[in-house]
Amino acid sequence: MAKKTAKTTYDCLNCPGFCCSYSQIPVNERSLKRLAKYFGISEKKAKKKFTKRGVDDEMILRHHEDEYFLSICRFFDREERKCTIYHGRPDACREYPGTKFCRYYDLLMIERDRADDPDLKIAAYIAD
Repeated sequence: MAKKTAKTTYDCLNCPGFCCSYSQIPVNERSLKRLAKYFGISEKKAKKKFTKRGVDDEMILRHHEDEYFLSICRFFDREERKCTIYHGRPDACREYPGTKFCRYYDLLMIERDRADDPDLKIAAYIAD
């Protein structure tokens, strides 16, 4: 019998990127290959350009500055507040949050409902 997959209750493309601000976004070998293919470059070049060594010498994504979270994934568009490589993103991003619920997304929906603003970016509250 096939494993039943739980339907998710969130939409990553409708979120301002809370999980993208995690300081340690791991990149495994399969993800590195995917990044290299996505950008049409060698794995060696992708590793040097897109990753660095994190805690415990783990390969992680590089970051750039962000006005709300101080630092955010280098592939995150800070104007549009979304991932620029969604279809090429690493396994860690694809698997997050690992359940059918995302508490960040739930909080975002509560705040949008409370403010009666379907386009509210929760990050704006963080800066206030």
